[in-house]
Amino acid sequence: MYREVDKSTKDQNEIQDLEERLILFGILIIRTSEGMPRSPAGTHLSGQLLRSGTSPALNYAEAKAAESHRDFTHKIKIVLKELRETWVNLRMIDGSGLHPDKTILGLALAESDQLVAIFTQSVRTAERKSPPRKL
Repeated sequence: MYREVDKSTKDQNEIQDLEERLILFGILIIRTSEGMPRSPAGTHLSGQLLRSGTSPALNYAEAKAAESHRDFTHKIKIVLKELRETWVNLRMIDGSGLHPDKTILGLALAESDQLVAIFTQSVRTAERKSPPRKL
């Protein structure tokens, strides 16, 4: 079931479930990518943005089905890695002036920044709760 996503009117407090928030972020990234120019730089960064920006929701779904705490921690680290890559990509797009819609780019940057902060803390918590490694 498809729902229209309007990040400008949706209150962030309504989005409690991280999986749903990551799905909405992925949709925002798709829309951001679609607005990129078809220049060599635009095509390159758009493709990379699409890959790294839609990956966190998919990896988070896998993390929720992890077979162990260690597996969960590893998958959450992948989510964080992809979110950081997306954030850097968005900063390059913004800095280069490639994207014509500063509003959607600003929304994507703000949400990626918040998600990086959330998942940085999640990784710390998961690592703190991890059982010691067997040698």
